[in-house]
Amino acid sequence: MIRLGERICGRESFTAKALGILPSYSTYRKTYALLQQSRWWSREELAAYQAAALSRLLAHAYANVPYYRRVFDDRGLVPGDIQTPADLRLLPVLTREDLQTHLPDLKARNYPDAAFEYVTTGGSTGIPVGFYYERGASRAREWAFMKTQWDRVGYRFGDKCVVLRGYIVGSARDAVYWKKTLFGRWLLMSSHHMTEETLPAYISEIRRFKPRFIQSYPSTAALLARYMTEHGIEPFPTVRAVLCGSENLYPWQRSLLEEAFGCRVFSWYGNSEQTVLAGECEESTHYHIFPEYGIVELIGRDGRPVANPGELGEVVATNLTNYVCPLIRYRTMDLATAAQGPCTCGRHYPLLERVEGRIQDFIVTGKGELLSGITMNIDTDAFDNVKQFQFYQEKVGEVVLNVVRKPAFGDSDAEYLYREVSRSCGDDVTVTIRYVDNIPLTTRGKYRYFVQNLPVHFGEREMAKIEHGSSDIPA
Repeated sequence: MIRLGERICGRESFTAKALGILPSYSTYRKTYALLQQSRWWSREELAAYQAAALSRLLAHAYANVPYYRRVFDDRGLVPGDIQTPADLRLLPVLTREDLQTHLPDLKARNYPDAAFEYVTTGGSTGIPVGFYYERGASRAREWAFMKTQWDRVGYRFGDKCVVLRGYIVGSARDAVYWKKTLFGRWLLMSSHHMTEETLPAYISEIRRFKPRFIQSYPSTAALLARYMTEHGIEPFPTVRAVLCGSENLYPWQRSLLEEAFGCRVFSWYGNSEQTVLAGECEESTHYHIFPEYGIVELIGRDGRPVANPGELGEVVATNLTNYVCPLIRYRTMDLATAAQGPCTCGRHYPLLERVEGRIQDFIVTGKGELLSGITMNIDTDAFDNVKQFQFYQEKVGEVVLNVVRKPAFGDSDAEYLYREVSRSCGDDVTVTIRYVDNIPLTTRGKYRYFVQNLPVHFGEREMAKIEHGSSDIPA
């Protein structure tokens, strides 16, 4: 999902990136101007733009990127053989393993060394990988697309915004866990210090700051929202919307956030590799895919394109703007379902009904089926006396629910929780509850609800190997 952040405690921040685009402001301005026009183009105009952009990208990749020259030559193809996005199926997918192995040959030879900015993913799928942005330009374009998304819910550059996205700010020594950035317009708050003891101070500071928006990981916003609902704390009167990204937004989280904050929750979907970007609109919770950003295919478990709305498929995406390190038919390892369009908002963008999450966030049942967290009944009072929880799997058909108990948690809570979770998981999953003292955040400050230690894959052949206990599947 989209990675946005600041150089605090060794990590780079969204504020720093936003300021960093200033030398490339012309790139930002050109991209933003295009999006102000193209968002209202007809389906035919968008298709023509995308086809032309794909043609330019493939011609460039064939002429200047050694990896793709080999791919085309090995298959007896030339760029002209691919006339439409549907023709991309003539090319193989690019996996994370491919990216690791062939990265030197994925660099375009017609760019100077100074144009390459090395970037890595967080490794949440078990395979951290490196790749390249075009220095300055890639981040400038990204900000233009993000700004266009946030425009839909009324965001303006001058608006005050609270940011809860995994940063470490301040320390227990001074009991101040936030700082202002972006000329005082953003209040960057530490997610690593949010506890029952410190949350009242966070809430007081947010009220004092009077933000118009809250930008957050869904899990971090849920922590704050749950505290507010449990203690009867009124919503922040100035907040117009909560902007959620970089994690899957579960239905129970959306309901919780809307109840606690009393406003719209707006979610977007993307990845560090910048191959896909999609976000909700003013009228719908469907994700609108930017066709100017990239081409998105949904591939089913049988390896064929998903044909029907509501059918689950893996997101395979092609970025149309990164020429220094083209990623063509990149396997994101994310699963999503397509929606029937067009949207009533008037945009003719392709739609995703839901983003189900990363493949590694699914539970593998005893029959080898994939169980999504979307379907789990977590929005139930069975969790009322649970402080934290996390699903953990290392055996097919078995899952451990790690639970941090509240003081009031008793035997009846344990029995009720077991019944509710077992019912959600179904007959093909055995549930074991394990009590723990703490569930730590990831190094990026995220709170993972699912930890999957099986090498989960989406294809039928790959899943068959897991069901029969094969150990030759790369994790």
